[in-house]
Amino acid sequence: MNRTEFVIATAIILLLAFAMGWFTHWLLHRFARVAGSDLAEMDKLAQSLHEAEELRDQAVIYLEQREGELMSQIAQTEAELRAAMDGLRDARTEAEEMRAYIERMHANG
Repeated sequence: MNRTEFVIATAIILLLAFAMGWFTHWLLHRFARVAGSDLAEMDKLAQSLHEAEELRDQAVIYLEQREGELMSQIAQTEAELRAAMDGLRDARTEAEEMRAYIERMHANG
């Protein structure tokens, strides 16, 4: 290997080393920049998710309370309905007894 070939080989090796170093620096810089901006966006998304979970928990609690109130109202209404039906049944029975009594009085009289 003569002197010219040695210089050319050394220049090619140095050029390749420079190109690899530059490409590595560019690649790392690009990933670091993307990761930094993604991290800020992830923080924002995490905060939004946390707020949405809190709202969902509040909505679930409200719905459970409302369901309890409605179930209580339904139970109360059903109890009132049973009482009204019992009263109606008693009133019908009494009305039938009164009719029978009146018919017996007319039949006797």
